[in-house]
Amino acid sequence: MIIYVYIVKCSDASYYTGVTNNIEKRIREHNSGINNRAYTYSRRPVELVYFEQFSDPYAAFRLEKQIKGWTRRKKEALIRGDYDRLVEYSRSYDKVKEKKG
Repeated sequence: MIIYVYIVKCSDASYYTGVTNNIEKRIREHNSGINNRAYTYSRRPVELVYFEQFSDPYAAFRLEKQIKGWTRRKKEALIRGDYDRLVEYSRSYDKVKEKKG
């Protein structure tokens, strides 16, 4: 089974990160507003801006949780595919930089 970690950009410019096994269906669900308590309900429409496929659901859930803890600029670096910035924007990188400087 293929599992997707995805990021959608909401109408208020915020990002929502989730996991699904059917990405097309999940985006339709976000945009149809089937759950009025969902984060995206009042922020529709949403636009898919990033996804990654996994065959290991545990790896997918780990990445989802990791991304949810990231700053906006780090999420945007991922969305752009700017992997150098991902490292630069990590907290541990900032701490190492402070010790050297």
